[in-house]
This record gives sequence, structure tokens and C-alpha cells, in this order.
Amino acid sequence: MKAIYITNPGVVEIRDIPKPVRKPGEALLKVLYGGICGSDLGSYRGTFAYFEYPRIPGHEFAAEIVEIDENAEGLRPGMIVTCNPYFNCGHCYSCERGIVNACMDNQTMGVQRPGAFCEYITMPIERIYDGKGLSPKVLAAIEPFCISYHGVQRAGVRPGDKVLVIGGGTIGVLAANAAKALGGEVYLCDVPQAKAKLAHSQETFGFAGTILNEGPESMEKAVKEITGFASYNGTETGYGFDVCIEAVGLPSTFQACIDCAAFGGKVVLIGVGKKNLDFNFTLIQKKELNVYGSRNALKKDFLELINLVKDGKVDLEKIITDIYPFKDAAKAFEDFSTKGGQMLKVGIDFSDIHMAGETN
Repeated sequence: MKAIYITNPGVVEIRDIPKPVRKPGEALLKVLYGGICGSDLGSYRGTFAYFEYPRIPGHEFAAEIVEIDENAEGLRPGMIVTCNPYFNCGHCYSCERGIVNACMDNQTMGVQRPGAFCEYITMPIERIYDGKGLSPKVLAAIEPFCISYHGVQRAGVRPGDKVLVIGGGTIGVLAANAAKALGGEVYLCDVPQAKAKLAHSQETFGFAGTILNEGPESMEKAVKEITGFASYNGTETGYGFDVCIEAVGLPSTFQACIDCAAFGGKVVLIGVGKKNLDFNFTLIQKKELNVYGSRNALKKDFLELINLVKDGKVDLEKIITDIYPFKDAAKAFEDFSTKGGQMLKVGIDFSDIHMAGETN
């Protein structure tokens, strides 16, 4: 079968590899559609902390069940499904406490283990979730929505909270959607180079507003304009956002979240990066901030969001801006890397490679 590999930074190849054979307790799946995650893009660029070369990328996907044994979940051949791609060890301290998304030896598909960007994969049955009639294109976007939703859940967003999401990429936009669905007054923020993408997201999803991050002074001004301000000891200070969500993975954007958060506010870090941040950590004490990390997602996140999207609460199809056939995978990565300011979610349609296989 055919598989997409990132062999080195900036290099994507399609290789022939053996078709997998399922083991007891597994299903054989035909991959139908995949989404390029920000971590996949980081792997392509050589900036992602956890990736080793060469490797098959991809953990956002929808697939059709080809072979499966009788099971308690009611999964059958022919069903369109998505999967939980985070493999936990089951015996570390985190797993023993039920925090399986933060497994100390986590193995995410396409990162620490082979990914889903190939014609066929095998998956443990307990990691497979019924797509409930959602299209493969939409179903492939459930996993990134879970990442965002999990972070928003960590923050405990409540109706009326003023929420700042820094990062106008897929994860940031989905986090903004999740916070809005929970009643938050959401503002999406990104750098001036992403102005067009911000405008598209605002027009598409109807957030409370957007912010162009042109540096600390512009952010401070935005905080005052949106949240209000008061004068203390002759200095005007913005009240700040109740919740700040970092969805970029840069020191400067994490610092911006700390700076923009209200006293007693919450900061959630979803973004992943390699760089260090040297900052005045006493600000966390001074503001009595609640700072949360957010990693991966849980089974309940997948199940809740499949139902939420099925019920029409969020239109995930609007998040998908660009689709490439399997054979053009290298171009998909290259374009996403160079034109990311105009793209949101980039998808790969596997139908061309399956049709070619059937023809042959």
C-alpha cells in the first residue's frame, strides 16, 4: 500500500509499504480523509519537539471499517469512524490515576509512533468511535476539536466570561468555538500577517471580536478597550480577561496570556514549542492566576463532540479551507508551510489512491 512519509524537514515522500494485518482486538481500517495538524506542520518544518525522522504523520482522520470482530461497541464493517490516536501505557502514575491523556509514556500517532496517512491502518477496537453519519471530511476534524475542547474544559469557561484565544490557526479557532458554545464572550487574536485569516474566522463564526497582536503595547491597549480599566497609583491598568488560552506554542504568546489575564483569572496552555521563556513569574502570584496545561483529549471529549457536531451546534465543515488529493501530499505540506496565513484546516482526500488501487 501507499504511505506518506516526512523523511526530513521539508521533505515529504510517498512510499510503498506492506499492508497491515490486524491482531485480535483490532480492526482493519481504510483511511478516507486526513487533516494536517499544526504538529504535523511543525514536524515538516523541523520545529516540533516530539518528532523523529522518517515517520508517517497524521492523527486527524476518518476511516471505514474493513475487518472487525464482534464487539460490545456495535462497530461493524462498512461503518465510517474516527479514532483516539493517543496511546497510553496503562501502568504509569498518570494512567493509574485515570489521567490517560497525560500518560508519562504517551505515544501519539504520527509523532512517537507511525501515523494514519496511509491507505490502511489497524486500531484497537476500544479506540474506534462511531461517526454517527458525519461525513469523512467533517469527522477528520473531530480530533483537533477535541484538543481545543479539552483545553477550554480545563479552564471551566462559564457564560459571560471574557475569553482571549491567542492563535488564529485551527486549534485556536476551534478553542474559540468551544468557548463560545459554553457562553463565553470570545476574542480571537493573531499577528498582523494573519489578518485575512482572522477576518475570515470572525465572519464565519461570529466571535465577539478579533485582536491584532502587534506587541505588548497593542495588547495592553486591547485589554483596556475590551475589559475596562482603572487607575491605581496613577497608572491605568486593564481589568484583563477571565480566561486566556494559548494556542501557538511561543514564549511571547504565553507571556501575552499571563499579561492579559485578569487578577484571579485562568491561563490554559495548549500550544507546543521548543523555546524557553524567561519572565517575572511573581506575576502569577501577584494575580493569583490559575495556570493549566492541556494535553491531548479523552474518550468523553470525542463522544461529546461527535454528538455536538451531529446536532448542528458547531459547523466543522467551515473550518476546512483547503483539500488536496493523496498524490499531492507533498504540495499540501509545502503550501501549508508557506501560505499558512491564508489557510485554516488543510485536508488530504485519500479517494484517489484507493481508486487507483482498485483499478490496478
